[in-house]
Order: sequence, then structure tokens, then C-alpha cells
Amino acid sequence: MFRFIHAADTHIDSPLVGLESYDGAPVDALRGATRRAFENLVRLALDEAVDFVVIAGDVYDGDWKDFSTGLFFTRQMARLNDAGIPVYLIAGNHDAASVLTKRLRLPSNVHVFSTRAAESRRVAELPVVIHGRGFPHRAVPENLVPDYPPPVPGLFNIGLLHTSLTGAPKHDTYAPCALRDLTDKGYGYWALGHVHQPQVLSRDPWVVFPGNLQGRHIWETGPRGCQLVRVNDSLEVTSAEHRQLDLVRWERVNVDVSACESVDGVLTRVGDGLGDALSRTDGRLLAARITLTGASVLHGHLKRDLPWLRAECIAQGQIAGGDGVWVEEVVVATSPMYDLDELAARDDLTRIVLETLDAAGAGDLDLPDDAAEMLRVLPPEIRCDLETDLAQCSRAALLDDVRAILLEALAQKGGES
Repeated sequence: MFRFIHAADTHIDSPLVGLESYDGAPVDALRGATRRAFENLVRLALDEAVDFVVIAGDVYDGDWKDFSTGLFFTRQMARLNDAGIPVYLIAGNHDAASVLTKRLRLPSNVHVFSTRAAESRRVAELPVVIHGRGFPHRAVPENLVPDYPPPVPGLFNIGLLHTSLTGAPKHDTYAPCALRDLTDKGYGYWALGHVHQPQVLSRDPWVVFPGNLQGRHIWETGPRGCQLVRVNDSLEVTSAEHRQLDLVRWERVNVDVSACESVDGVLTRVGDGLGDALSRTDGRLLAARITLTGASVLHGHLKRDLPWLRAECIAQGQIAGGDGVWVEEVVVATSPMYDLDELAARDDLTRIVLETLDAAGAGDLDLPDDAAEMLRVLPPEIRCDLETDLAQCSRAALLDDVRAILLEALAQKGGES
């Protein structure tokens, strides 16, 4: 009977992480990815001739640097207006009423829901009513669902909500609610936003996070896009299909090098892993983090010269896919194959060094209180990256790198001066 698109977290003009990591990185393609993904969304709506589009918050990534971001969005909405496709959207934490200081008048086909209270909007010429409320402020700590009106009998009811539910990794808790709060409301479909990982939480009724349109860093791997929803004459959802719209596909490429006895063997496996990941991108740019794993006789050698190893892995990416592969990072997560007891018995100096390394590894790696307090006052999108860099595991990994280099030297020369 009718079809609609459910999108969220478009984050237009959000920067992708790591663009300046090395000369030759596809900076232009990465910087324009969120806009191109949004253009793909509009093209899908036009090609499928959908009846309407709902966007569940975070259209923007924050306040605009200039009016170009808003003009881009207005231009895309005008394309839908020309085709007679209405758009219903709410503000999320990134584009809350208190966040955006610049605003432009939108085409008449766009309805932005109130940020003061939940409201309902009928879709013209369709048995559909949409209930929604946007964020007045970046932080909304209360459950908004009780404020949503009861379902309208005889109509297909859609709830448009930006929420973390009961919490999600790498997402601050906003407008928290339980899944039961949503399923008990009586709506036919809950169009959610805020959580960037696509997921269907319920099918009776439908409760869906479509995810963001474009992954922006290595924590947002895999396909990204929107939901294309079909509803029959009985006002029942017959399908909710995830459509891929991303331009850049982030992937973790894990390479087991435990069987490799030479660096050439490692690089061959890296090339194979990149080629396999590239085959799953359907022509998109692959942004890959390569992680070498396994117990390896090359552990110390790989740890000792990371810039060289990274350059070699980038070269493998160029061989596998030319400009279609961007190596975001190379991580050596291998383990050594040394007999530590044998090394310690070699001479006193070697034994002392090994004991010192063990003592350092057992030391306190907690973040100092003053540094933790400084982190708490930062915006969440900045805090998340810093917390990752300063996490215990990251500082422990740095100690492991030092340990690997020293063990390699000890294995080769022992306690010689």
C-alpha cells in the first residue's frame, strides 16, 4: 500500500578520522563521504518513489562552520519536494535546538517536530500518523516515551525517537528507555536514531535502528545505510530492508601470521586479507585497519620497525586495489615465541632486564585522577577518542612494544655490551 524510508544519524559534514595519516591518502573522497551518502539516500527515495521519508535525528554533526552545510541539506530536500515526497525529522543530540546557531528556511515538504513536547502529524492521503519529539538540548536524561501520545486507531502509527535505549557502547546515554516501553506503546513501527550500528530490535512491533549512512571511523565497520519499509493494505509491515548507501567501507582486517617464517610471508598474507576485504565492498573505497595476530618468531622484528611495516602494508593495499584501498592503521598484536627461562639463565644482566620488564607489566596502569577529571568535561565525540587512546589496554600495548623490542635484542645478543 505504501513505502517509506527510515534514516538516522546522517551527520552531514562530519569529519572522518585519520585523513592526514600519510601522503597519498584519499582525502577528498573521505571528506565528502557523508554528503555523497546523503545524496545516495535522496536518490534511493526518488528511484523507489517512496511515499515519505523519516529521519530520526542527528542530521548534522553539530553547529555549522558556515552556511554550506545547511544549503546542501536544503538543496537535497528541494529535490524531494519537486518529486512530492514529504520528509519528517527530529533533532538529535548533535543538532539539538540549543546546538545549532545557524538556521535556514526549509522547503514546505519538510516537517521538523517540536522540541518542547511530542506531537503527531498525519501524512496526507495515507493512513499514517507520525509521532515525534526532538531534543531541545544536547543532553536529554529523561525518558521521552511516556510523553508520546497513544496510537490513533485505524492508522499506521510511527514513533520517531532519538534514544540510546538502556545504553550502547561508544554512545552517551540520551533519552533512555526500555525496549518494553516502545513495544507496549501500540505503534506499528518505531523509527529510532542515535545508535550507529544497524539493528532490528523487534518485529512485533517493529523497532529499528537503521544505523548511520556512512561509517566515520574504525569503530563503525561494515555496511551503512537506511531502512526501506513496505506496509500492506492491512497496515502490517511486510518488509524492512536495509539498503547500503555508504561510499567508504571501514573494515578490520585480521591477519594470522603464526605460520609465517619470513616477512615476505607476512606481507603476502596481508595482501590476501586486503583483497578478500575489498571483494566485499562492492566497489566502495576500503578503509582498513590491519591487525597482525598469532604467536610468531617475527614478533620482535615486526614490533621494532613499525613505520617500515606500515609502509609495506600500504604498498600491499595499493597492489590489491590501487586507489580503492586506504590503510588507516597497522597494529602488531602478535606474541613472542621466546623461552624466557632460557633467556634469564643466559647471564645476570639479561635476568635483571627480564625481571624489570615483569615488574613494570604488573605496575599501576590506571589513568591519574586529574587526567580522568579533565576527560569528563570534554564533549563526548572528543572524549571517546581520547579515552580509547589513554585506556589501560593502549598504555599496556605501548609497554608490550617496548618489551618486544628488548626481548628481540636479548634473544639476539643476550647481555653483551
